Amino acid sequence: MVLDIDETTLSNYEEMVKAGFAYDSAVFHAWINTAKAPAIPGTLRLYREAQQLGVSVFFITGRSEAERDATERNLREQGFQNWQQLFLRSPEQTSEPMATYKSGARAAIAAQGYRLVLNVGDQWSDNKGKPQAAYFVKYPDPYYFIP
Repeated sequence: MVLDIDETTLSNYEEMVKAGFAYDSAVFHAWINTAKAPAIPGTLRLYREAQQLGVSVFFITGRSEAERDATERNLREQGFQNWQQLFLRSPEQTSEPMATYKSGARAAIAAQGYRLVLNVGDQWSDNKGKPQAAYFVKYPDPYYFIP
């Protein structure tokens, strides 16, 4: 199972409200580094069910590699204790379109011998490109769109 993080696994609503729903890169990245984003309850339930069924869970996020420690800490503190791998964007990947980056990460998972069963994200770009999971669930996101 592949999960996106922002607005799929963790909610940044608190930061968005404080920012008046305007995006300021420095403010947003400072928020990420607080590691205080709460879990989205439905995703946490899905994650726990996958764990009970023995399904390997991968996270693919557009967050930068520099935010790995905060992201891992935030995930663990919100109940996401055991995952197979966390993909974050390297400096070289920041200029790639999100769909290209995410499909590349899914390809890396498939290359390890995993079958992609379920992919959950809040953006259509979370599922563009090949390979794709057998099923894709797109959460609604009224706050922003990433092509």
